[in-house]
Amino acid sequence: MALIEVKDIVKIYDLGDVQVNALQGVFLGIESGEFVAIMGPSGSGKSTLMNILGCLDQPTSGEYYLDSTDVSRLSPDDLAEIRNRKIGFVFQGFNLLPRTSALENVELPMLYAGVPIREKHEKARQALLAVGLLEREHHHPNQLSGGEQQRVAIARAMVNNAPIILADEPTGNLDTKTSVEIMQLLTRLNQERGETILIITHEPDIAKFCRRQIRFLDGKVISDERMAPQ
Repeated sequence: MALIEVKDIVKIYDLGDVQVNALQGVFLGIESGEFVAIMGPSGSGKSTLMNILGCLDQPTSGEYYLDSTDVSRLSPDDLAEIRNRKIGFVFQGFNLLPRTSALENVELPMLYAGVPIREKHEKARQALLAVGLLEREHHHPNQLSGGEQQRVAIARAMVNNAPIILADEPTGNLDTKTSVEIMQLLTRLNQERGETILIITHEPDIAKFCRRQIRFLDGKVISDERMAPQ
């Protein structure tokens, strides 16, 4: 079985008088180590799918297997444990705590895992080293550029050695040059560390870094293409 396997996933949002069919029978398999762009216009279902893959939401019907475990109907506590062990998140808005240092932001996922203090510091410093920001470990977010803040967010996503990184518009708040640098960093991490990386984007120039492009429209997959390396 693939690392990520979704079978006939349906997601319906009940908004009172209106029902929104956000996902309409999605089948998808993603192997370990893939680098995937999930594309589509606003309202196409790509963010809904990402929330389900990230165990932040549950489908109305269908099955979702993550590393051979059916997580479709797990309790909130079980979903939280899986998120912490298996998934790292990178967001468009960075989502860093403003009053803590880069190092402390990277350490956050390990607080919930009960990692000893010395090990926690060392792992966080290694993650910052991997994204080229070790010399900025004591800086706060307001002392970092947008690109540097996103590097801290990527370090935080990878610090627990989660096999999957989900990135929601990770370059949306960055200029073109910095966006390319962030995508080059994610490409290197995928190639050197082997993380499975899924990126939501509506930008073809960002998606071209990925080896596979999956396009959504009206809650359905309309294309799924393997791409030649750039």
